Amino acid sequence: MEFSVHDLACRRGDLTVLSGVNLTVRPGTALILRGPNGSGKTTLLRCLAGLTPPVAGSLGFSTDDVAYAAHADGLKAQMTVLETVTFWAQIFGAHDVAAALDAFDLRPLLERRTQNLSAGQKRRLSLARLVLTGRPLWALDEPTVSLDTTAVAQFADAVRGHLAGGGAAVIATHIDLGLAEAETLELSQFRAAQTGAGDPFLDEALS
Repeated sequence: MEFSVHDLACRRGDLTVLSGVNLTVRPGTALILRGPNGSGKTTLLRCLAGLTPPVAGSLGFSTDDVAYAAHADGLKAQMTVLETVTFWAQIFGAHDVAAALDAFDLRPLLERRTQNLSAGQKRRLSLARLVLTGRPLWALDEPTVSLDTTAVAQFADAVRGHLAGGGAAVIATHIDLGLAEAETLELSQFRAAQTGAGDPFLDEALS
């Protein structure tokens, strides 16, 4: 199925950030969101995932089809890597965690508690959840934060595998992931007109 939005307007708090957004992501392809801080990348992704209702326009798909990954890793400090991945597998009805473990090279860390992981290891563990969701659209907000070069390549391979299986992805990132199946969308063109002087702190938060 295609993932389309029509004349979408999105807000953060009381401020409408984006308006008139039209886009389509086909199975097997990725859309890379570009734009400076404040252009609305995070806001759009949250809207696609159903975390923020649109102000106007429509989503041509169910938000239940979206797996969302944001800046927070969302890990329980006392759980081990294996316990964490197994818990996610149970939540999403996945029968095998092997693909998730292998995608992000987590097997050497299985017995380590998440509180003892480095920032990059935590990020890899958090991203492994995507493989277990079974959801066709991945909405990803700066997913490579804290990842080294090797882990970025692992992430890009995981995305390629998802696309090869008929999935799709919308990714806010400033890094070239080398995805031949990706198109780019500059969000600045959809920035909603604002009245007044604006709030630079809010603009920064809306990136």
